[in-house]
Amino acid sequence: MTDGPTHGFDTLQIHAGARPDPATGARQTPIYQTTAYVFRDADHAAALFNLQEVGYIYSRLTNPTVAVLQERIATLEGGVGAVCCSSGHAAQIMALFPLMGPGKNIIASTRLYGGTVTQFSHTIKRFGWSCKFVDFDDLDAVKAAVDDDTRAIFGEAIANPGGYIMDVRAVADIADDAGIPLIIDNTSATPYLCRPIEHGATLVVHSTTKYLTGNGTVTGGCIVDSGKFDWSASDKFPSLSQPEPAYHGLKFHETFGNLAFTFHGIAIGLRDLGMTMNPQAAHYTLMGTETLSLRMERHVANAVKIAQWLEQDDRVDYVTYAGLKSSPYYDRVAKVCPKGAGGLFTFAVKGGYDACVKLVNALEIFSHVANLGDTRSLIIHSASTTHRQLTPEQQESAGAGPGVVRVSIGTETAEDLIADLDQALTKATS
Repeated sequence: MTDGPTHGFDTLQIHAGARPDPATGARQTPIYQTTAYVFRDADHAAALFNLQEVGYIYSRLTNPTVAVLQERIATLEGGVGAVCCSSGHAAQIMALFPLMGPGKNIIASTRLYGGTVTQFSHTIKRFGWSCKFVDFDDLDAVKAAVDDDTRAIFGEAIANPGGYIMDVRAVADIADDAGIPLIIDNTSATPYLCRPIEHGATLVVHSTTKYLTGNGTVTGGCIVDSGKFDWSASDKFPSLSQPEPAYHGLKFHETFGNLAFTFHGIAIGLRDLGMTMNPQAAHYTLMGTETLSLRMERHVANAVKIAQWLEQDDRVDYVTYAGLKSSPYYDRVAKVCPKGAGGLFTFAVKGGYDACVKLVNALEIFSHVANLGDTRSLIIHSASTTHRQLTPEQQESAGAGPGVVRVSIGTETAEDLIADLDQALTKATS
């Protein structure tokens, strides 16, 4: 099909990037389980390796099954291209890889997934990079944090674990004024609820493990390129604007224009970092995207019902769901996530840490796992698991204090989930 403005989201999530297999006519995208591809001749091979022709060389770089997923996610996000990789964490490193260098820094929200905080606090220092964590609700603080060595701003559209909504446009304006890209993790929102590129984001990253796949079967990540950033406007991004020695002086932005970041992600990022998505994982994720809008509608509807019930329960101190009128982020939902505030939030249990542990152990339908975005409802005590490596101050800033649990609301019958929480809260607080 030809993707265009006449096609709705529900159509694109099924058809974008996919075509009947030319060899067999297979309607579903096949799993191309192969490491390498036969070249037509020596000239064809040379053209591919010189980036003079687009095609398949080796599955660390490109694979037909993965290529369909890349095109589909890029289309759903409104980007010009995408690069899929092995996990959401891999996507974050690959997004930063062409932008950074020793001594350079990024600015990141204090409200991020605990693993991302750890990656940005500790791991990236091994590359000589650093991160400044700022409360993104304080726009003056974000602006003040930018310096001559800042190369990107990073935030989550719907923050994990608290479900806080980021004012993407406001932060994008700061990034634009500084001449640096804004990277948005859209994992919790998905392009069905939020399209960050329309709010000014340069790059969008996903853990495709979560809502895009939706069935808890495979890990994966993706970086979507908006194609709207001028990488040659300054000397801040030499990997994209200056001659690349590995390709005989080729300049990615000059050669590939608005697809410069995408081509660099494949030709340099996947080539040298090797964070490849396998074709079977891409296949499972493609099947998941086909029902994305249907699932997200149910996730949101269930989350609203359960958050409202929890908010009225005397055994609960507070609920962070942005879809509640009591939330300070409620007014932001209509602007940033017009189809709903997602299915992820936290709530605080009276009794603190010990009560949270009892609650988790007493639940029967909710699964106690370190994942989110599944059709199954999931729960975790972030302070003792996903955010365990953070300091108490970082845990509180991220919305993952010791008396808080995170829930990822699934697509089950809402009344069954409420009944399960009810009996577990009784055991946790009695």
